[in-house]
Amino acid sequence: MKIGIIGAGHIGSALTHRLTELGHDVRVANSRGPETLRELADETGATAVPATEAADGAEIVVVTIPAKNVPDLPDGILDGAAPGAVVVDTNNYYPQQRDGRIDAIEGGMPESAWTAQQLGRPVIKAFNNIYAAHIRTHGRPAGDPERIALPVAGDDGAAKAKVLQLVDDLGFDPVDAGGLDESWRQQPGTPVYGTDLGADALREALAAASPDRPADFSA
Repeated sequence: MKIGIIGAGHIGSALTHRLTELGHDVRVANSRGPETLRELADETGATAVPATEAADGAEIVVVTIPAKNVPDLPDGILDGAAPGAVVVDTNNYYPQQRDGRIDAIEGGMPESAWTAQQLGRPVIKAFNNIYAAHIRTHGRPAGDPERIALPVAGDDGAAKAKVLQLVDDLGFDPVDAGGLDESWRQQPGTPVYGTDLGADALREALAAASPDRPADFSA
């Protein structure tokens, strides 16, 4: 599968490593230019490209950049993606630590719903609650009792199914976490954030989440 990754920080780099290991054709980009990704490309076999080319021909595009930078992405950055391409948002909103205040999110809009609004495209929320290093090291075969589960939220059933399958391929139990309006259940400060839970425990944690944003993750 052709996969574009916009953002080469911790999550973007971890996904680049694992997805290339699975045999996917990965194009990866950051804000500083492909020459700064030479080491990652050499290690993984991914193709480092300008951000405006990361989505070209991709069936899945992963947007994994700081929330504050999403509105600054070039217009049409996703236009080159394959017809019906799925856009995955791994984002978390950190107002105190990195992003500053985003009024819509502070007003209760789920983080990924805001990202979808900025991109002008539907998104599937995934890979935001797990430590990036664990993406590379904690995958397990299906049926392994130590297998970690990851929540996947989104409104398009076919798109979500594709991401659920990708999560499974990466070695994690995929859990359908509902629509994008429910994706706040996997935001920072919720019971699933930064945890390595099995599928049943993950579902219980999603159900126990509160819509009230914790003080540590509020502006």
